Amino acid sequence: MKKKKSRVKVNRLFIGIFFFAFLCAIIKLAYVALSPNVDGMNLTEFADNRNTAKETLYASRGNIYDVNGEILAKNVNSYTLVAYLSESRTTDPENPKHVVDKEATAKALSEVLDMDYEYALARLNVEGAYQVEFGTAGRDLSENKKAEIEALDLDGIGFISGSKRYYKQGRAASYIIGYARMNELGEIVGEMGIESYYNDELKGTNGETMYQKDAYGYQMGDAYYTIDPVSGSDIYLTLDSQIQLILEDVLNTLEENYEFAWATFTVMDAKTGAIVGSASSPDFNPNTLEGLTNYVNPLVGYTYEPGSTMKIFSWLAAMENGVYDGDETFMSGKIDVAGATIYDFNNAGWGEISYDTGFAYSSNVGATNLALKLGSEKLRTFYESLGFGSKTGIELPGEESGILRLTYESELASASFGQGITTTPIQTLQALSVLTNDGVMLKPYIVDKIVDENGEVTYEGGRTELGKKVSSESINKVYELMYDVVYNGLSTIWQPNNVTLAGKTGTAQIASPTGGYLTGSTNYIRSFAGIFPYENPEYILYVSVKQIDGGSSAVASAVRSAVESIANYANITNTESDLDLTKIINLSNYMSSDVETTISELEKLNLKVIKLGNGSTVINQYPLKNTKVLAGSKVFILTDNNEYIMPDITGWSSSEVMNFCNLIGLNLSFNGYGVVSSFNLPVGEIIDLSKTLEVTLEAV
Repeated sequence: MKKKKSRVKVNRLFIGIFFFAFLCAIIKLAYVALSPNVDGMNLTEFADNRNTAKETLYASRGNIYDVNGEILAKNVNSYTLVAYLSESRTTDPENPKHVVDKEATAKALSEVLDMDYEYALARLNVEGAYQVEFGTAGRDLSENKKAEIEALDLDGIGFISGSKRYYKQGRAASYIIGYARMNELGEIVGEMGIESYYNDELKGTNGETMYQKDAYGYQMGDAYYTIDPVSGSDIYLTLDSQIQLILEDVLNTLEENYEFAWATFTVMDAKTGAIVGSASSPDFNPNTLEGLTNYVNPLVGYTYEPGSTMKIFSWLAAMENGVYDGDETFMSGKIDVAGATIYDFNNAGWGEISYDTGFAYSSNVGATNLALKLGSEKLRTFYESLGFGSKTGIELPGEESGILRLTYESELASASFGQGITTTPIQTLQALSVLTNDGVMLKPYIVDKIVDENGEVTYEGGRTELGKKVSSESINKVYELMYDVVYNGLSTIWQPNNVTLAGKTGTAQIASPTGGYLTGSTNYIRSFAGIFPYENPEYILYVSVKQIDGGSSAVASAVRSAVESIANYANITNTESDLDLTKIINLSNYMSSDVETTISELEKLNLKVIKLGNGSTVINQYPLKNTKVLAGSKVFILTDNNEYIMPDITGWSSSEVMNFCNLIGLNLSFNGYGVVSSFNLPVGEIIDLSKTLEVTLEAV
């Protein structure tokens, strides 16, 4: 009986321990179930990380177009080259999935990518690496380059797909468009120009998706939820690619023939304030950032003493304040102001001349006399009314205000001929708009419209009036004086051959960092403000060049070339009364059309067709649809065949050659001005697109 009793006690003890342990387990489970943190670990987060995945769905960045719908910036596929080194990837020795022959692979890749062989081999010999990349040489590869590498059929070579920003026209308008690059989060972000200013509109809104994943990281079943991305909006600029290319060509030619620090050339629609072209030199390639050493857009960010183009506005100020008599005379040459002597640019002057003549001759003494009659307050107020000293508010980053110094009598005098104050090119263009709008000033703008992913126009630019600043009488008078500068002044070098131009020159001294001004024949900023056609203004232009060794004659050649090309392009080489309206043709859209049918239709309209390639379908055209051209004009049609035969381009204008090269992707180099007199590629042979078409132009 005693033994039996002992066994019962043992059983009871065991049962008690079991129930106690079970109760502890229940309590522990309840604690784990109810508490998010156990032993310092967030179990919910741990489970989420193990079993669910959240993935960002990146929005497609919007495109940038010119005013005619020509693409300027877009996203394209890009690839990063990857070499897989781990033998664990290979399960079938007959079909290796890793790099087997490292020497042969390094040699092949180094040749295709123009990469150092030793570097490539070192990357393939990284010890313990599962996979490697090849630095900048292996990134941002195009579809063509990817296909070229794939054709090598190398073991263990793969690609990571992505996207990058592509700028179709390269350096053209680089400071206006800017550039965008992918950041560390995988998003393409604008860093300059329109790409930066409108980054939020262009980038769109990213989406996301969450799904269950297995132990290997693969999705299991349907996603828990997905928020679709919203594509970025497209931005249409006021730039006209044809006018832009004309300006780019003019500055490129200037750069080839002369030395200078920088140049900027902008053309604005005289009736709306739209910027139709703006080129700068030096520029940069937004695809590679080659040449990018300065992050300031010259159009809005360069501030400098403008020189005698300011006489347009000091003469207007004198007229508006009733102190101007164009027939009144003064002694030119020099004048003493506040203990300093101010000279005309030739030091000697022209004897006793009228104020009207003083404008045509760009007399500093005449400007000073008028400023002294006005006084500092009135001249400052008038300058400020035209926007000098303030930002215009154009849709570009980095705009500067400039500085107006007119406190002392010496500052008043120098401000009248554009020294001692600073302005920007865009301010000058804004102020010039009063001359073409009966005294009403227009706000310059560069965005034509913004269109969202649904095709809805969310913003539309247009003419914005900033008030009537000057009387019609004063405007008409100064406009006549600007005509005299070009046609009755001291030089005829500014006169274009095919259209009438009114304008004003500027030659500003450059301030020395140690005080005073730099000396020497090249230490000037030479500029020109112009309006054409004189009879019915359509365009306002402003060009400025720092320290050019060719002087004013070099700048004048650039202005003449640009004005003549733009006038031809815009069909404004004749007055309206002389123009035969029956010869104006409004082009249709021929893209995706049959080539032979298209050629027949265009020839019936008396247009000269330049066929590019021997394909059967039109894939591009220039000029674009709805462009007005004159009978006899050239129309380029690009076909779906990339073997292009070199035509005889003798007698072509520079703009026609640019259109030709831009359509087929041929590099171009100009020398001189006018029409084509000679070129280097053989007529009638297939064009090697790796070469450069070298063209010599001569005036006609």
